[in-house]
Amino acid sequence: MKRWILCLALLACVGQLSAQTRYQPTWESLQRYDLPDWIKDAKFGIFIHWGVYSVPGFDSEWYPRNMYDTAHKVFKHHVATYGPHHTFGYKDFIPQFRAEKFNATEWVDLFKKAGAKYVVPVAEHHDGFAMYKTALSRWNAYEMGPKRDVVGEIAAAAKKAGLVFGLSSHRIEHWWFFNHGRAFHSDVIDPKYQDLYGPAREENETMSPEFMNDWLMRNIELIDKYQPQLFWFDWWIEQPALEPYRKSFASYYYNKGLEWNKGVVINYKNESYRGKSAMLDIERGKLTDIRKETWQTDDAIGYNSWGYTNSNTFKSDKYLINNLIDIVSKNGVLLLNIGPKPDGTITEEEKKMLLAVGDWLNVNGDAIYGSRPWKIFGEGPTRVAGGSFSDDKDKPFTAEDIRYTTKGDRLFAIALDHPVKPVLMKSLAGQTIQSIEMMGSTEKISWKQTKDGLLIQPSANYPAKHAVVYSINLK
Repeated sequence: MKRWILCLALLACVGQLSAQTRYQPTWESLQRYDLPDWIKDAKFGIFIHWGVYSVPGFDSEWYPRNMYDTAHKVFKHHVATYGPHHTFGYKDFIPQFRAEKFNATEWVDLFKKAGAKYVVPVAEHHDGFAMYKTALSRWNAYEMGPKRDVVGEIAAAAKKAGLVFGLSSHRIEHWWFFNHGRAFHSDVIDPKYQDLYGPAREENETMSPEFMNDWLMRNIELIDKYQPQLFWFDWWIEQPALEPYRKSFASYYYNKGLEWNKGVVINYKNESYRGKSAMLDIERGKLTDIRKETWQTDDAIGYNSWGYTNSNTFKSDKYLINNLIDIVSKNGVLLLNIGPKPDGTITEEEKKMLLAVGDWLNVNGDAIYGSRPWKIFGEGPTRVAGGSFSDDKDKPFTAEDIRYTTKGDRLFAIALDHPVKPVLMKSLAGQTIQSIEMMGSTEKISWKQTKDGLLIQPSANYPAKHAVVYSINLK
């Protein structure tokens, strides 16, 4: 009898524990969520902005909105190039979006060579064209344009290659994205295309329950079809009316993660989610100091556009490598964006940049992957601007700019350029050092402790471009 009572008590405890681990659509419940280790360890992922907007390839991925804004240069370009909007609207680019050279396996092979650990294609951008097979809209890449489940193909290739698969939805901005087209004679006001262009409302109008329900249902469909381990949202989900839907989405997704036995991540901007309930994302910028909770930067290789354009300008490989190091030293991860061409090829500029990052990580990845911040992120004369949209404000880092990461009993000190004179690491004053090695090299490092800090002599040969990693064993 005692054994039977004990068994019942144990079963009750297990049932209670199971109920406690389930997430409810309340802030109290959602803020119990802990980010999975995979995102804390991955440090580097690839974002992919690819859609119908790559066909005109002009100005930016906001072409579909700006082409209907009579005051915008894109409007003038569109009329001059394609004619009036009532005869050639955004929908008419879809047949030209053929993706005839798209090969998801080749893309993923490139991302692996770049050192990325996760992949995040845009499932639906503001334009309302789904890049996946959906039951909720006829405007999708499986039924139109490429006639392929683009997201599904990338998901399969990523998972086969051992990369974590995620995706993004920008659907919520569709509420107002095509509203300029209502002001004149355009195809936006044609009833035949309302299921693509609508609702086309104003930003200051509260979203309808039907639209918010549709947003939630599309997200649930993506979760159920592709089992993404990361779900990225743009800024506009912070609208007050959407709060119950945001919470419902998070509880559904987190409980699915439990069901799959996989850690999942929600990315958000600004104040869309509270506390630990999701992972903060900063667009085209970064933090100026260590954040206790892991965070993410989404940045683009291109300065002018997230999607493909024929006039995009690109960041340097030094910028990308230094940026990754700086972000990781502050407990962040980098989601780096590319914008493929409409035929499915990746630009040579972006390939070159990705492979340069991969070359550096092949030598120095041990200081990045699986690392954690030290007691300070670093030191040096160069200050980052901080905050969103600051990527074009930052000054180049120098060899005097040092960033620190840790793993186990090792401290990594990373100089953000090749030192040509002795480097003084003031933060290591008073530390007892057992040994120092330069990663990727067998060269004996000349160093000494002074009252002002650790002094390391320059090398004649550095094993990787743009940044040098010193692996330090502290006693």
